Amino acid sequence: MNPDHQNNKETTPKVRIAAYPGSFDPVTCGHLDIIRRSAKQFDRLVVAVLNNTSKNPLFSVEERKELLREATKDLPNVEIDSFRDLTVRFMRSKGADVIVRGIRSVTDFEYELMLASTNHQLDKDIETVFMMTNPKYSYLSSSIVKEIAQFDGEVHDLVPPGVEIALKEKYRERKAQQ
Repeated sequence: MNPDHQNNKETTPKVRIAAYPGSFDPVTCGHLDIIRRSAKQFDRLVVAVLNNTSKNPLFSVEERKELLREATKDLPNVEIDSFRDLTVRFMRSKGADVIVRGIRSVTDFEYELMLASTNHQLDKDIETVFMMTNPKYSYLSSSIVKEIAQFDGEVHDLVPPGVEIALKEKYRERKAQQ
Protein backbone atom coordinates (compact mmCIF):
# COMPACT_ATOMS: atom_id res chain seq x y z
CA MET A 1 0.00 0.00 0.00
CA ASN A 2 1.27 3.42 -0.89
CA PRO A 3 2.05 5.34 2.33
CA ASP A 4 0.94 8.58 0.70
CA HIS A 5 -2.58 7.20 0.49
CA GLN A 6 -2.66 5.99 4.09
CA ASN A 7 -4.83 8.15 6.31
CA ASN A 8 -5.29 10.52 3.41
CA LYS A 9 -8.47 12.37 4.23
CA GLU A 10 -9.96 13.89 1.16
CA THR A 11 -10.30 17.61 1.60
CA THR A 12 -12.81 19.65 -0.26
CA PRO A 13 -11.78 23.08 -1.46
CA LYS A 14 -13.39 26.05 0.20
CA VAL A 15 -16.39 27.38 -1.66
CA ARG A 16 -15.65 30.92 -2.78
CA ILE A 17 -18.64 33.17 -2.18
CA ALA A 18 -18.66 36.79 -3.31
CA ALA A 19 -21.27 39.50 -3.07
CA TYR A 20 -21.97 42.31 -5.51
CA PRO A 21 -23.94 44.93 -3.55
CA GLY A 22 -25.62 47.89 -5.17
CA SER A 23 -28.82 49.82 -5.70
CA PHE A 24 -29.50 48.38 -9.18
CA ASP A 25 -32.24 50.97 -9.77
CA PRO A 26 -32.48 49.65 -12.45
CA VAL A 27 -29.96 46.97 -13.41
CA THR A 28 -28.06 47.98 -16.55
CA CYS A 29 -26.02 46.10 -19.14
CA GLY A 30 -22.95 47.40 -17.31
CA HIS A 31 -24.11 45.73 -14.09
CA LEU A 32 -24.85 42.52 -16.01
CA ASP A 33 -21.37 42.54 -17.52
CA ILE A 34 -19.86 42.67 -14.00
CA ILE A 35 -22.28 39.97 -12.77
CA ARG A 36 -21.48 37.59 -15.64
CA ARG A 37 -17.73 38.05 -15.33
CA SER A 38 -17.84 37.69 -11.53
CA ALA A 39 -19.97 34.56 -11.75
CA LYS A 40 -17.09 32.94 -13.65
CA GLN A 41 -14.62 33.84 -10.89
CA PHE A 42 -16.53 32.60 -7.85
CA ASP A 43 -18.44 29.46 -6.91
CA ARG A 44 -21.39 31.56 -5.81
CA LEU A 45 -22.20 35.21 -6.40
CA VAL A 46 -24.81 36.98 -4.31
CA VAL A 47 -26.15 40.06 -6.06
CA ALA A 48 -27.40 42.13 -3.16
CA VAL A 49 -29.90 44.94 -3.64
CA LEU A 50 -29.25 47.63 -1.08
CA ASN A 51 -32.38 49.02 0.51
CA ASN A 52 -31.00 52.53 0.92
CA THR A 53 -33.48 54.59 2.92
CA SER A 54 -31.71 57.86 2.00
CA LYS A 55 -32.57 57.44 -1.70
CA ASN A 56 -35.90 57.68 -3.47
CA PRO A 57 -35.70 54.73 -5.88
CA LEU A 58 -37.80 54.33 -9.01
CA PHE A 59 -38.30 50.61 -8.39
CA SER A 60 -39.05 48.92 -5.06
CA VAL A 61 -36.54 46.45 -3.64
CA GLU A 62 -38.80 43.57 -4.68
CA GLU A 63 -39.13 44.92 -8.22
CA ARG A 64 -35.35 45.31 -8.51
CA LYS A 65 -34.81 41.78 -7.21
CA GLU A 66 -37.29 40.41 -9.73
CA LEU A 67 -35.67 42.33 -12.61
CA LEU A 68 -32.27 40.95 -11.55
CA ARG A 69 -33.64 37.39 -11.27
CA GLU A 70 -35.01 37.62 -14.78
CA ALA A 71 -31.76 39.07 -16.17
CA THR A 72 -29.58 36.41 -14.49
CA LYS A 73 -31.81 33.34 -14.82
CA ASP A 74 -29.20 31.66 -17.04
CA LEU A 75 -26.52 31.92 -14.33
CA PRO A 76 -27.04 29.01 -11.90
CA ASN A 77 -24.46 30.21 -9.36
CA VAL A 78 -25.99 33.68 -9.01
CA GLU A 79 -28.34 34.37 -6.12
CA ILE A 80 -30.39 37.55 -5.79
CA ASP A 81 -30.98 38.97 -2.32
CA SER A 82 -31.40 42.30 -0.54
CA PHE A 83 -30.19 43.88 2.65
CA ARG A 84 -30.61 46.94 4.84
CA ASP A 85 -27.57 46.81 7.07
CA LEU A 86 -23.83 47.20 7.00
CA THR A 87 -22.38 45.40 4.00
CA VAL A 88 -19.95 43.43 6.19
CA ARG A 89 -22.81 42.07 8.31
CA PHE A 90 -24.65 40.99 5.19
CA MET A 91 -21.46 39.35 3.94
CA ARG A 92 -21.05 37.37 7.15
CA SER A 93 -24.67 36.22 6.97
CA LYS A 94 -23.99 34.81 3.49
CA GLY A 95 -20.60 33.30 4.30
CA ALA A 96 -19.07 35.60 1.68
CA ASP A 97 -15.58 37.01 2.02
CA VAL A 98 -15.21 39.01 -1.22
CA ILE A 99 -17.04 42.16 -2.28
CA VAL A 100 -17.17 42.75 -6.02
CA ARG A 101 -17.25 46.35 -7.23
CA GLY A 102 -17.36 47.63 -10.78
CA ILE A 103 -15.13 50.56 -11.68
CA ARG A 104 -15.95 52.88 -14.59
CA SER A 105 -13.56 55.75 -13.92
CA VAL A 106 -10.93 57.21 -11.63
CA THR A 107 -13.75 58.97 -9.75
CA ASP A 108 -15.42 55.60 -9.11
CA PHE A 109 -12.11 54.17 -7.93
CA GLU A 110 -11.55 56.91 -5.35
CA TYR A 111 -15.03 56.43 -3.88
CA GLU A 112 -14.84 52.62 -4.00
CA LEU A 113 -11.38 52.60 -2.41
CA MET A 114 -12.78 54.59 0.52
CA LEU A 115 -15.64 52.07 0.92
CA ALA A 116 -13.28 49.10 0.61
CA SER A 117 -10.98 50.54 3.26
CA THR A 118 -13.92 51.14 5.59
CA ASN A 119 -15.29 47.63 5.08
CA HIS A 120 -11.83 46.14 5.67
CA GLN A 121 -11.54 48.15 8.88
CA LEU A 122 -14.89 46.71 10.03
CA ASP A 123 -13.97 43.13 9.07
CA LYS A 124 -10.36 42.21 8.25
CA ASP A 125 -11.46 38.94 6.60
CA ILE A 126 -13.45 40.67 3.88
CA GLU A 127 -11.64 41.70 0.72
CA THR A 128 -12.84 43.91 -2.12
CA VAL A 129 -12.16 43.03 -5.75
CA PHE A 130 -12.40 45.86 -8.28
CA MET A 131 -13.49 44.85 -11.75
CA MET A 132 -13.05 47.29 -14.61
CA THR A 133 -16.23 47.88 -16.55
CA ASN A 134 -16.25 46.91 -20.20
CA PRO A 135 -15.30 50.14 -22.02
CA LYS A 136 -18.55 50.11 -23.99
CA TYR A 137 -20.39 50.63 -20.66
CA SER A 138 -17.97 53.11 -19.09
CA TYR A 139 -20.45 56.00 -19.40
CA LEU A 140 -23.47 54.00 -18.27
CA SER A 141 -25.26 54.49 -14.96
CA SER A 142 -28.74 53.76 -13.65
CA SER A 143 -29.32 57.50 -13.32
CA ILE A 144 -28.57 58.09 -17.00
CA VAL A 145 -30.84 55.20 -18.00
CA LYS A 146 -33.72 56.60 -15.90
CA GLU A 147 -33.31 60.06 -17.37
CA ILE A 148 -33.35 58.74 -20.94
CA ALA A 149 -36.37 56.51 -20.25
CA GLN A 150 -38.24 59.31 -18.49
CA PHE A 151 -38.18 61.31 -21.73
CA ASP A 152 -39.13 58.31 -23.91
CA GLY A 153 -35.60 57.78 -25.20
CA GLU A 154 -34.38 54.41 -26.42
CA VAL A 155 -32.72 52.29 -23.72
CA HIS A 156 -32.77 48.85 -25.38
CA ASP A 157 -28.95 48.82 -25.75
CA LEU A 158 -28.48 49.93 -22.14
CA VAL A 159 -30.64 47.51 -20.14
CA PRO A 160 -31.95 43.94 -20.39
CA PRO A 161 -35.29 43.57 -22.26
CA GLY A 162 -37.33 43.06 -19.08
CA VAL A 163 -35.93 46.25 -17.59
CA GLU A 164 -36.76 48.21 -20.73
CA ILE A 165 -40.38 47.08 -20.47
CA ALA A 166 -40.51 47.84 -16.73
CA LEU A 167 -39.08 51.33 -17.27
CA LYS A 168 -41.66 52.15 -19.94
CA GLU A 169 -44.49 50.91 -17.72
CA LYS A 170 -43.21 52.80 -14.67
CA TYR A 171 -42.93 56.12 -16.51
CA ARG A 172 -46.29 55.59 -18.26
CA GLU A 173 -47.89 55.13 -14.80
CA ARG A 174 -46.18 58.27 -13.49
CA LYS A 175 -47.34 60.35 -16.47
CA ALA A 176 -50.90 59.07 -16.03
CA GLN A 177 -50.84 60.19 -12.38
CA GLN A 178 -49.77 63.75 -13.26
